[in-house]
Amino acid sequence: MAFWSKKSGAEAKRVRLFYATDVHGSERTFRKFVNGAKFYKVDHLVMGGDIMGKFMVPIVDEGGGHYRVTLQEELSHLDGESAVQDVRDRIETLGFYHITVTEDELHAMQADQANIDAAFKKLAHERLERWVAMADERLAGTDVKCYVTGGNDDPQDLLDLLDSIHSEHVINCEEKIVVLEDTYPMANCGYSNPTPWQTPRETDEESLEQLLEKSIVGIEDFSNAIFNMHVPPYDCTLDDCPKLDWSTDPPTPIVVAGVPQSAPAGSKAVRKVVEKYQPLLLLTGHIHESRGLVKVGRTTVINPGSEYGEGVLRGCIFTLEPGKVVGYQMTSG
Repeated sequence: MAFWSKKSGAEAKRVRLFYATDVHGSERTFRKFVNGAKFYKVDHLVMGGDIMGKFMVPIVDEGGGHYRVTLQEELSHLDGESAVQDVRDRIETLGFYHITVTEDELHAMQADQANIDAAFKKLAHERLERWVAMADERLAGTDVKCYVTGGNDDPQDLLDLLDSIHSEHVINCEEKIVVLEDTYPMANCGYSNPTPWQTPRETDEESLEQLLEKSIVGIEDFSNAIFNMHVPPYDCTLDDCPKLDWSTDPPTPIVVAGVPQSAPAGSKAVRKVVEKYQPLLLLTGHIHESRGLVKVGRTTVINPGSEYGEGVLRGCIFTLEPGKVVGYQMTSG
């Protein structure tokens, strides 16, 4: 394990970064993210996790150029390839995956969960491979790196795929430390505390604290450190979300006297680790509706929010100098 200490004098550098998170498979949102390097004139890109989509949508080929699809609980009948392509584009913007099947193939898949799981995994891997290729193409000829972590929705096989792809610009930094401009060590951990959704990488607070502590081993001086930890600290305002009844399937919002209730859903382990080490910056996401910037002690905490399903990229441009955040700007577009 390498160790990094604070740089000073001529070695110290200013760095300008663009951070976004929770794209959840959305093609349009990821394209905007990669294009943000040139558009915002930043040194590097940071993607904070939850890169995989949530659903696979079958498009049923009924023969004779006729198709049907049920998307967001609405059944549509489609005529011709142009209409089908429009639906595919909408599905991809939503962050879902699509598969075209015959009636017989649909029934066979519905009868075999393993078949569904294999198809979903294949489509998720193909999209990620395409995204990495896109990033390499659009960042070609630059020194920009695209640092990517997983989130609680991203299974380990997807992160393993990132490691197996040779890329000039995309770096899987999950559970690793990467050093930006030889000055800013960035520790990365995409696990979360428990959620109502039983996602692939969530765990209890005690185990999460151990994972977080492990992720920062090797940083000696935290005055320039960046923590890229998918979940916000508990009760920091950036983790406010609708309060849910976990006993229903799916979980339902709790309403009192006609008023939807809210509650903090962040991690107590993240808060404990941040208060203990006081890094320069904490990058979070996870809670899509709680966009903003706050302070936890000396640490600047950012949650850019997420509106991926509409193809909107929410992010944050920020500039660091040794020991301080010298500027930031929330973005949406």
